[in-house]
Parts: sequence; structure tokens; C-alpha cells
Amino acid sequence: MKIKDIIKDCGAVSVTGNRETEVTSVCSDSRKAAAGAMFIAVRGFAGDGHTFIGKALLSGASAIVYEDRATLGKELESIYGNGDIERISLEKGHVFIKTGSSRHALAIIASNFYGRPSEQLTLVGITGTNGKTTTVTLLYRLFTGLGYHCGLLSTIANYVGERKYEAVNTTSDPITINSLLAGMVDEGCEYCFMEVSSIGVQQERIAGLKFKVGIFSNLTHDHLDYHKTFAEYLRCKKLFFDMLPADAFAITNTDDKNGTVMVQNTAARVITYSCKSIADHTCRIMEESFDGMLLRIDGTESWTRLTGRHNAYNILAIYSTAVTLGVQPEEALVAISRLESAPGRLETLRGPKDLSVVIDYAHTPDALENVLTTLRDIAPERELICLFGCGGDRDKTKRPEMAQVAQRLADRIIVTSDNSRTERTSDIMEDIKAGMDAKGRARTLFIEDRKEAIRAAIMMAGPGATVLLAGKGHETYQIIGTEKHRFDEKEIVAEIFKEM
Repeated sequence: MKIKDIIKDCGAVSVTGNRETEVTSVCSDSRKAAAGAMFIAVRGFAGDGHTFIGKALLSGASAIVYEDRATLGKELESIYGNGDIERISLEKGHVFIKTGSSRHALAIIASNFYGRPSEQLTLVGITGTNGKTTTVTLLYRLFTGLGYHCGLLSTIANYVGERKYEAVNTTSDPITINSLLAGMVDEGCEYCFMEVSSIGVQQERIAGLKFKVGIFSNLTHDHLDYHKTFAEYLRCKKLFFDMLPADAFAITNTDDKNGTVMVQNTAARVITYSCKSIADHTCRIMEESFDGMLLRIDGTESWTRLTGRHNAYNILAIYSTAVTLGVQPEEALVAISRLESAPGRLETLRGPKDLSVVIDYAHTPDALENVLTTLRDIAPERELICLFGCGGDRDKTKRPEMAQVAQRLADRIIVTSDNSRTERTSDIMEDIKAGMDAKGRARTLFIEDRKEAIRAAIMMAGPGATVLLAGKGHETYQIIGTEKHRFDEKEIVAEIFKEM
């Protein structure tokens, strides 16, 4: 593709060199630069891509997108002995594109290079603190079950049709996103369901994408290690809806106090859903057990295999989206009744002594409260043991808050490691302990080794008890220091059950 086509609408300030030059690939990682590549130098949080321009050129890159003229000059001088971009361009045939924001340009360039694939799909994005993964996964399964070819971009995995690709971030980088979207177009996919994180919005990873539907689930305490303030966290979530075009739909949960805030400036048509009040789509829980719920959605009763008040909201969001996109209400309800939850979301493992071990990804105060409340409501007479930890190098303020939730709703508690990363697990556990009063601490065990903590939780549980393992969910690893170790809680629980 020619440079003039790739950089269209990317915010280029100037172009030095031949705009007709053909580019064979685009990248923001100099290690991926090859002959004929366009390298976009992005300022990151851990480093500045401008300092890798020289490496990209030595690897064969023919075009460079940059912001910082001074650093570009230094890089050129280091490999050519001359920092004059006009002269280097003339002598070497390189093209240099200056932009006001390389980060924004990266997203637009990626979209252009892959043929603007989001415009050839019905792209549905969901943002919010909790429920994103469950909602997009179930939407993918629902529409696939209805006979449509679909794609999925989620925390757990990415799917192009039925082909699975590993997911690294909740919202991938723009090149990965557009590459996968282009693959979906080539596969004949009609829909793509995508998680949209606040960080992904703030870092402009979704710039240039055309969404047909934006969904808001809820907004609670998370990612303040990155955003610093709740107001900034909210602003980044809201920005997603501010970006929606007039021919899109904004589907919002009005039971969340920020549900109307999210859509107050959107150009999209607003659709509301609620489990408590009047809205375009409503839901009530009629019955609930470990095996599922009987819901009344828009006046019609329907069974779902999911359980919990938070899943009633997820189901209602899915139903609202399906109906908005033209699925008949009855057809949507039948399809929903066949769905199973996303991996690591209230997964229940039955064991000896009539034990129920529940694995859930809950890693925020609100998510932990939702899960514990659900387990209490389902089996109020059962002993409830809660095992949890908190991630290292992440928002520290939620640690005591999670402790307060656990001591209020669980009979017994075990505090252990999660992904401690470069923090000492003992320090993280002390932060959690600070949120407990004397009575809470008296019924809490502190065990750093998560496998031993799981063993202790199961062994101490009385007949018929419920044991919640919170925080890991679908993850099959644990990050200690900078190393990722295999850690699959389902395998560990099965192993312990065999010993009983």
C-alpha cells in the first residue's frame, strides 16, 4: 500500500519523501521492522519509541512516523553521521512523516493499512468495570448459535470465527486489533464483540474504529493506579460513548449512578436497561440457585444457566443488544437459555462432603461483593469461606476495601497471593489486613502460598460449605516477580479433591 493512502486522516503535519512509496507492513515495535516497513515511533510509559528509530531503519524500515524532530535527528546521526532528514530522505529513499500524536496516528494508520475492517463488520464494544468479559463472550456465543459468523476480542482470548488467538491485554494494540478485524472480514464474519478498557480508550487504541453499538455495564473502583483519580477513570470510559457516531447505539445500565452520565454527550441513539426501574428493557430475578436463574425479561419468563444479580445485568445487556441489532425477542431468549458462563466466572466444582468450590475472577471490591452476595443468597444456610488476594504493582487503595467486603459477607477468610509481580506478597497482605477490624482478623488466615491456601480452605470447610476462590478466574498462571508460573486453580482443586 502507498504511503499517501496509509497516512490518510492520521494527523500528519508534514511528509519528507515520496508519498508514492509502497509499504509492506506497519509496526510500533522496532524488533518487528523489516524491509519496506513503516515504523511508528510512539512515546510509551516504559520507553520512547523515538529512541528505536535507528534500529528500525537498520532493519529495513522505509518510512518513519514521528513526533520528536530532535530525537529523530539524533537517531539519524547515530547511523548515518548526519541528522538532516531532507538529505537522508533523498539519499536513502526513506520517508519521514511528522505528526502531532504518534499514538493517534498509529491507530488510524493501522486501520487504513488493513482496509478499515471495522467498517465492514458490525462492531459491538462494551466498557465498564465488571462484566465486560462475560458479556462479550456470551454475545459471541449467542450470535454464533443463531448462525452468524462472529469474532471476539476479549481478556480471555480472541476469536476469528472459530480460530482462537491468545489475548495479552483487555484491549489490544491498534495493529493487533485491526489485523484480527481484517481476518474476520476475510473469514466472512458479520459481527465482532469487543471489550473496551478505560486504558485502551485513554491510549487511543480504538481510534479509527467504527462501532455500531457501545454498551456500558457499571463503574466501580479499579485501575486507579493508572488513572490516579476516579474522575479520570470515568472520563476515559465516557470518552468511548462520546466517540460513537450518530448511526450507532449506546446501550446503558441506568441502575448504575453513572449510566446516564456515560451517554449524556453521545451522538448515538440511547437504549436503557434496568433491573430496578423503568427502562427500554427490564429484568427481574424470579428464582435463583447454583444451577441458574429464572428471569422475567421484558415481561417474559426465561431460564438461564448463569446465576447472581450481576449476571442478571449481564444477561439483560446481552438481550438488549441482540434485540437492538434486530434479533426477535423470543429468539433471543431461547438462545440465552442455552448459554453457559465465560470461563472463570462463577465456575462451580463439586467435591466430597457436598462441598462447592467456586472459582471467580472477582478482583475489585464491587465484584467480590457481587459474588459473595450471590453465594449468600443462593445458600444462606451454608458456611461461606472466601479466599482472595490482590495484584501487586496495581491500585493499592482497593486492598483494604476488599478486606472489608470479605469480613462483612464471609464466615471465614483466607488472604493469600494473587499476581504479586514485583511487590512482596507479605506487604500486599498487610495492606489487606489494614482493612479488617479485630473480629475480622480473628477469623482470617494469612497464607502466602496460594496453592497451600486453597488446600487449607478446602480442608477446613465443613460438610456442605461453599468455598470461593476469588481473583484468578480464567487465568492459568501466577506472576511472581517478573516470571509467569503455571497455576490452574481447577487442576489444583481436582488434585485436592482426590486426596480427600
